[in-house]
Amino acid sequence: MSNGSSAQGAGVLLAILRDGHARTRGELARLTGLSRSTVSQRLDGLIGQRWVVPQESAVSSGGRPATVFAFNDAARVVLTADLGATRARLAVLDLGMNVLAERAEQLPVAHGPEPTLERVVTVLGELLAAAGRDASQVCGVGVGLPGPVEHRSGRPVNPPIMPGWDGFAVPEWLRARLGAPVLVDNDVNIMALGEHWAARPAVDHLLFIKMGTGIGCGIISGGRLHRGAQGAAGDVGHIRVPASEAPCRCGNTGCLEAVAGGASMAAALREAGIEAHGSRDVVALMRAGDLHATRLVRQAGREVGAVMASIVNFFNPSLIVVGGDVAEAGEQVLAGVRETIYSRSLPLATQHLGIRVSALGERAGIVGAAVLVAEHVLAPAAIDRAVAG
Repeated sequence: MSNGSSAQGAGVLLAILRDGHARTRGELARLTGLSRSTVSQRLDGLIGQRWVVPQESAVSSGGRPATVFAFNDAARVVLTADLGATRARLAVLDLGMNVLAERAEQLPVAHGPEPTLERVVTVLGELLAAAGRDASQVCGVGVGLPGPVEHRSGRPVNPPIMPGWDGFAVPEWLRARLGAPVLVDNDVNIMALGEHWAARPAVDHLLFIKMGTGIGCGIISGGRLHRGAQGAAGDVGHIRVPASEAPCRCGNTGCLEAVAGGASMAAALREAGIEAHGSRDVVALMRAGDLHATRLVRQAGREVGAVMASIVNFFNPSLIVVGGDVAEAGEQVLAGVRETIYSRSLPLATQHLGIRVSALGERAGIVGAAVLVAEHVLAPAAIDRAVAG
């Protein structure tokens, strides 16, 4: 559509159709209060951009077939990269959050921003081809980083485990090479978004705890991701644990991450003469029946639960989701988390509190990154601009 005034409000129609229910022109007119001719005009713009597709006819009240319209979640694709301390998961998803192609590989962020991101660009190009899509169908790129990210700029800020990344212009660097809008957030935030999408719309207050090499928390409050003033909300890994002087990578001592993170557990096993290089090795040893690893995982759960008990009293979530590599320990880690949360939190705060392992597992980050992009590019104002342009 070339007429800007007729495009105004097309995004609202798309927002209605994104709930997955196909609707007729008449139904859309009733829901919006617009005339059928205005609805038709705006639908034409959405169909022209392939955001909406007509589907099989339905029987109207007058007995004649009435065309129904549905959101076309295959219209565009999203490129995603969930970067951890040592491993990355990269994927191509459609706007229905269906994974079309994905890959996990060793990719230490300590190698620096440009070598890491060059590999990201290469792999995403290969995955895009594997999914049978091309660059013209990419509506955005979502990236999660294992460190603090300033929300406004998408740049990492003094990330403890990411040498050379401080202030690096990740969105601009990637956009110049991928040709699409790039949104960057902390890895735990995108995991929380992914898990909230999987649990929607029932859970408005959710905490996502990532237990991996480090420890972090993503916060869903009132159905929306809470980042805080600068994007640093949820950094529970650096809350001090009483009676601990364990050195932390952030420069302080006694941090939760230094006591219960995967790196600290692996170090404890090496001191005991057991070969372990990271959180995945710890969980593998536990599953193989190693008692030392099992005790460490259970105690890590207790330490995380002790910190989270205070946050439960303060925030009163309805669901706590545990994700990350250590979450693969399942009930062993959940038992420790539950033990201290339920014993140290107020009865009212835990009365209906659920505590479970991530439903999405390793895909929480890539799904959340796609959700981050989708909410940006499918916002009503953004769709209005796209249709008008």
